[in-house]
Amino acid sequence: MFKRLRSDIRAVFDNDPAARSTLEVLLAYPGLHAIVLHRQANWLYRHHLKFVASLLAQWGRFLTGIEIHPGATIGERFFIDHGMQVVIGETAIIGNNVLVYQGVTLGGVGTGKGKRHPTIGSNVVIGAGAKVLGDVNVGDNVRVGANSVVIKDVPADTTVVGVPARAVREQGNAVSPLDVLDHGALPDPETEIVNTLVDRIARAEARLTALTEQVEKQ
Repeated sequence: MFKRLRSDIRAVFDNDPAARSTLEVLLAYPGLHAIVLHRQANWLYRHHLKFVASLLAQWGRFLTGIEIHPGATIGERFFIDHGMQVVIGETAIIGNNVLVYQGVTLGGVGTGKGKRHPTIGSNVVIGAGAKVLGDVNVGDNVRVGANSVVIKDVPADTTVVGVPARAVREQGNAVSPLDVLDHGALPDPETEIVNTLVDRIARAEARLTALTEQVEKQ
């Protein structure tokens, strides 16, 4: 337990330059409080003490503003930055070295039983307000831009943005686990599509004008 706690504290220092001391992290970081409480609730859940696990999870939600279902499976060095309004569903599976910002939802779609929440790989960054919905697989080293909505599988080493999320960095250009999610440098796929359409319309109008002038001369 203490080894895992040290690992979770290390994740805070690795991902938040504002962290100054271990004492501050222990006392003033709700993301750490949420994951510590979740690990206890998850142990109770896996040992068939689901009612007690749910009570502990709700207590954690009250204290931190972060809702993690006790059934969710979360790996090592998981860090929630700021954390308010983060929601992680029951059947969600999260790998190691994952960074999640405020307002993120790893949610389900529909009311069926079984696996209905996302599976997140390792070394993943999910930007503020992003939603990953349904039983989708997000590969290792993926970056999800702020306010994106992911409803389909995302291959490893890919950056996605938009609603619905589209790839702006394709698989094959590997993303280092240390890479930050620089939103200021991300392209806007919707703007690119609109600009392409505008350019094609302009070229079509130019050709139509040229043909009209040619016909008039004849």
